[in-house]
Amino acid sequence: MDYKEYLEKNFNIDEKVIDLVQDAERQLSERFAEIDDITAICQMKVLKAFQDNHINATHFDWSTGYGYDDAGREAVERVYASVFCTEAALVRPNIVNGTHAIAASLLGMLRPGDELIEVTGTPYDTLQTVIGRDDGKDGFKGTIRDYGIVYKEVALGSDMDVDPDAIRSAVSENTKVVALQRSTGYDWRPAISLESLKKVTELVHSIDKGIIVMLDNCYGEFVDIIEPSEFGVDVMAGSLIKNPGGGLALSGGYIVGRADLTEQISYRLTCPGIGAECGLTYGQNRNVLQGLFIAPRVVNSALKGAILAGTVYESLGFEVMPAADAKRSDIIQAIKFGSPERTVEFCKAIQSAAPIDSYVSPEPWDMPGYDDRVVMAAGAFVQGSSIELSADSPIREPYIAYFQGGLTYEHSRYGIINSLDALYKRGMIALKS
Repeated sequence: MDYKEYLEKNFNIDEKVIDLVQDAERQLSERFAEIDDITAICQMKVLKAFQDNHINATHFDWSTGYGYDDAGREAVERVYASVFCTEAALVRPNIVNGTHAIAASLLGMLRPGDELIEVTGTPYDTLQTVIGRDDGKDGFKGTIRDYGIVYKEVALGSDMDVDPDAIRSAVSENTKVVALQRSTGYDWRPAISLESLKKVTELVHSIDKGIIVMLDNCYGEFVDIIEPSEFGVDVMAGSLIKNPGGGLALSGGYIVGRADLTEQISYRLTCPGIGAECGLTYGQNRNVLQGLFIAPRVVNSALKGAILAGTVYESLGFEVMPAADAKRSDIIQAIKFGSPERTVEFCKAIQSAAPIDSYVSPEPWDMPGYDDRVVMAAGAFVQGSSIELSADSPIREPYIAYFQGGLTYEHSRYGIINSLDALYKRGMIALKS
């Protein structure tokens, strides 16, 4: 029995769906081989970081109380600094998500009267609540604006890429931090390329070396052999339940960058005078380290899945972002379904392809930090882990679903197959005979 026969017999998948996906895979064989080459280098970078920092079994132990002199915690942070080629790192389970890591970074570095400029357009929904409303009507919640920090935005250019001229015009003598969001978020744009991130970094530092370049690196780790910190980004932040956690980290986030800046941020993460010196890791060092070690391979699977999804849905006439043949800078594939019914059905099919809660049918709901109702498919071993197979969508026009993750390529591929089968059998898409 081959793969096609197995899916038909055990999962009741229509043969036309399987044929479509297998045809797409054959078209992508060279592209997948290129991704394997990137993964091989990334894996060696991670291995070297472990070896250079003499990681051993004692680093899996954990302390209690304040966590003074926690050798495992310090080892984890040395490894992260080595992987990302930075002076220092903060890798903590008490960072609850990527937004928390970014917010702690910004609020740790900025002071009243400073200016923050976001130069990749309006940031992701949850970060907008960190910035705060410009009319002050959300009350004092400790937002960036609450502390008298000036916030400005520079829109992307007509080509959906950074606009160097507009950035240069926006920078003033009060500019302290220029921030970028690498990933798509809930926008209809490709992830910002490494080339564009480098261009902005060099531009800002040429204007004033004292201006801090800060990057939200979520979903971008290990997609290429270079990380943005290697060409001058001063601080980067992300989530451990996305790419770098490899599906094994149970929670947490990371911040990497210049030593003086990570020290400032550590005082926001805990409190002045304590900083990075205290904080339990609650026995998570093994999971965090092992997750990081396998992360390049997991990202490989997710990236191939994203490219396959884009290829298949583009062939059916749907608009996809990025285009199926585009160079990737994150693991997210956006698909414009054009109707709430198709969007929700897609997410339900991804949920039913999951190993956990496959019998659950997700519905749009009012998630904290979002203005619109969001439907989210996330049948994951780690709650909310978007390096595992998942899909989500804010229920607003033009009804775009965002597909990501897959601990294995085979699972990511099946999620795509299951979504096509569900949409086809409900008459929401047409397939060639």
